[in-house]
Amino acid sequence: MNRSPDAQRRDAAGAEGVRGRGHEPRGRHRPAQAGRRDHEVGRRTGRPHPRGPGARRAPAEPPDRLSSLVDASGVTLAMPRPPRRIVSLIPSITETLCSLGLADALVGVTVYCVEPRAALRGKTKIGGEKDPDLAAIRALAPDLVVANVEENVREHIATLREWGIPVWVTYPRTVADGLAMIRELGEVTDSRARADALLAELEPLYARVRAESAARRPVPVFYPIWRNPWMTIGRDTYVHDLLAVCGAANVFADRAERYPSLTLDEMAARKPEVIVLPDEPFRFRRAHLADFAPYGDVPAVRDGRLHLVDGKPFSWHGPRIGDALRTLPALFGGPHG
Repeated sequence: MNRSPDAQRRDAAGAEGVRGRGHEPRGRHRPAQAGRRDHEVGRRTGRPHPRGPGARRAPAEPPDRLSSLVDASGVTLAMPRPPRRIVSLIPSITETLCSLGLADALVGVTVYCVEPRAALRGKTKIGGEKDPDLAAIRALAPDLVVANVEENVREHIATLREWGIPVWVTYPRTVADGLAMIRELGEVTDSRARADALLAELEPLYARVRAESAARRPVPVFYPIWRNPWMTIGRDTYVHDLLAVCGAANVFADRAERYPSLTLDEMAARKPEVIVLPDEPFRFRRAHLADFAPYGDVPAVRDGRLHLVDGKPFSWHGPRIGDALRTLPALFGGPHG
């Protein structure tokens, strides 16, 4: 598998980012970026944020406004007209906006926004999620910037707002939140029909997979996000929820930390039946399977159920949710497709 720019970035970030953020790992979940594409592992902002499944409509919506919604940072965003110059600070959001038919409206994206490749060719790069060029964003004269509570820096969002640039902040923590985020983006960007069409596909799929998983015994799973030090996901993460929806039981769900450190001896004591090794935030490769060879008594090792996987379905919100729901249950003994 070719090394993606996102994987290179995360490898360089190191494990301290995850520990420092206290969060996802997508989010992306991750050392300095482990969670993204958890786009579940993110950065703790130091300010509480609403934890509800989605945005709520602000009271007394002005009749001359296109929409008036409260985002995940608790700020009301009132759009007088559909945005036509959008900057996205999150790779999975960029992909979602394109799926809503807004590729032409995107005037700026991060250097890690690489999908869909054809649609993003020639777009202005404004830096990374944690270190964007704010002056460059301002120069693009956007009428909407889309960000994330954990993936982006609160002070950067505040600066953009001080400059009068509308910012919509997202914070999906569960699969249901991810679906709600699609609907919210449709509202904010006046792309409701495209959002509804995507959700008409994803919501029944989500309901079916949940029901099928509920009828089976949850399969104990170990999902590391980093190596040296070894780190995994706690229960308060997007990946944890996705695993549960798809029929798996996170063997470290009892840990209070969102991204706890551990030893492989601790992993072995929990006897996972499946080990999932994603290529982000840490890029696990075939050579890393040898790390588990000394643990032949662990059911996953004994039965050869160690899987090297694309990390995007596990941690990218938006249309990737469909990829996850269609493919991941099979890793845990569920049906395909």
